[in-house]
Amino acid sequence: MVSRSAEPRPGSGSSPAIDAVSLAIIEQLQEDGRRPYAAIGKAVGLSEAAVRQRVQKLLDQGVMQIVAVTDPLTVGFRRQAMVGINVEGDLDPVADALTGMPEVEYVVVTAGSFDLLAEIVCEDDDHLLEMINKRIRTLPGVRSTESFVYLKLKKQTYMWGTR
Repeated sequence: MVSRSAEPRPGSGSSPAIDAVSLAIIEQLQEDGRRPYAAIGKAVGLSEAAVRQRVQKLLDQGVMQIVAVTDPLTVGFRRQAMVGINVEGDLDPVADALTGMPEVEYVVVTAGSFDLLAEIVCEDDDHLLEMINKRIRTLPGVRSTESFVYLKLKKQTYMWGTR
C-alpha cells in the first residue's frame, strides 16, 4: 500500500515539485504497492532503474510511504475509536504527546467541535479505557474528550489518487 505521508516534509515546508511521470508512478504503486519497477517503467515509459530512482526520491522527500496495512482485528486489536479532544491553550504539546503513543494511529488538528482528533487502536475495551482515562485525559492542557467507538469498518482505502 502506498500512502501520501502525513509527516512534515523536510526543508522549507513547501511541497516538492512532482511531475506527471512521478504522479503516474505513485498511482501505479497505489494500485499495487508490490508492483515490480520494470512493470511500472513499462506503464510510465521509463527504465526500471529510472523508476527505482524516482521512487527513492519520492520516499526521501516524504511524498509517499510504502507500507503494509493490516486489518487490526486479525492481528489482535479488537477495539478502535476516534477520540475528539478539546485543549486549553496551545494544541502542539498535546498533539505531540499523542503522536508519541504507539496506540495512536494518527492525529489531526481540526476546526469545529474538537481541537484534535486521534484515532486509537487497542486490544480490548479495558485497553481503550486505560488509554482514554489514564493517558489522554491526564495530558496537561486536555480539557475534555469524546470517544467514538468503531462498531464496524465499512470502508478504508488509500486510493485517492494523485489529483
